[in-house]
Amino acid sequence: MLTNYIKLALKVLGRRKFFTFISLFGISLTLVVLMVWTAILDNLFAARKPESRFDRVLTVSTVGIYGPHGGMTSNPGYRFVDKYVRGLKDAEAVSVFSQQSPMVMYHEGRKIETHLRRTDGAYWQILDFKFLEGGPYTEADNRDANFVAVITDDMRTKLYGGAPAAGKTFEIDGRRFRVVGVVPSVTILRETAFSEIWAPTRTMKSDEYVRQWIGDFEAIVLARSRADFPKLRAEFDERLTHFVFDNPREYNRVVAGLDTSFEAFARKIVGNNVDRDRAMILRGILMLAALLFLTLPTMNLVSINLSRIMERASEIGVRKAFGASSRALIAQFVVENVVLTVIGGAIGFVLSVVTLIALTKADLIPYAVFDINLRIFLYGMLLAGLFGVLSGVYPAWRMSRMHPVNALRGGAM
Repeated sequence: MLTNYIKLALKVLGRRKFFTFISLFGISLTLVVLMVWTAILDNLFAARKPESRFDRVLTVSTVGIYGPHGGMTSNPGYRFVDKYVRGLKDAEAVSVFSQQSPMVMYHEGRKIETHLRRTDGAYWQILDFKFLEGGPYTEADNRDANFVAVITDDMRTKLYGGAPAAGKTFEIDGRRFRVVGVVPSVTILRETAFSEIWAPTRTMKSDEYVRQWIGDFEAIVLARSRADFPKLRAEFDERLTHFVFDNPREYNRVVAGLDTSFEAFARKIVGNNVDRDRAMILRGILMLAALLFLTLPTMNLVSINLSRIMERASEIGVRKAFGASSRALIAQFVVENVVLTVIGGAIGFVLSVVTLIALTKADLIPYAVFDINLRIFLYGMLLAGLFGVLSGVYPAWRMSRMHPVNALRGGAM
């Protein structure tokens, strides 16, 4: 029976080319937008190299310090993360590092614009960069303030024309560094991993940063498993209860949290940057936007399907006159719609792949590589099936209630 429904659906779709084209256009366009956005979000938040362990990483990237007369919210300073994040007993590893900073350097008479990030040795244990040359610097290099650096392959090309870089030197921020490792370039969408040059934190010109509660540092905490997240958060919260303020009359409350990447992003996007319900609010906003985006084309497809069914009123009347049940008629038209939406989903998938390849080659976001993995493809096909059911059930139900006499006359439902 199902095979017959599918064969009939393909014949009907081929016969009514205009309705088929409009429906396929709406379905495929909607899926292209949804799948492209899903791929971009996947590129932002999913665990992938060099952040492939980030499914069990928590970060402290925002801290708020408040008092009776106001407060401030910002990235934490080195003093904050070093004292209250480093050394969490349930963590496998903790890294403290600076935000990447735009820099200008001069090499052999050429001006080069780049980004520099200062890190400790643990940074290279948590992030799994693939080294094309050499290797990472160590915590001993950081402790001894050795002037060593890791650079990207793109920076290697800018500095040395693509020739081997390990052992060579360059000057930036008034200091001369020796290259100890080269890694593939990282997209700027990977906020923790992105930079073009990495150097030990203690090679900074001034040690003023060690006394700052608020600054441009953050920390990442690698848990042994996601099951340890509650324990790590509880330990961090307990540490904050003993926070010592430099001026208690001016500031007397500190708020921060150990967040996943998505939670940290939500703190910066939605309202108050330190409320822990920010991720839930942002997730709700995204789900509502997706629901509204799905509802509009679904309603259009319902309208198109009603028009398509009205054109087939005489066919429906004949089938009902010969004893076709409402259930059989509903099943037939739902199958037709599901076939239509699956075809539209396949077209949308192909167009999504083409679109993402074009976005990658356009280099609108430096070093970003957008792709559709199997999980995103399955999401897309699930959406296609959902389209088919939602936009087909109501018209099919309306059609099945049509009186045979009115149907044969081409009348209203």
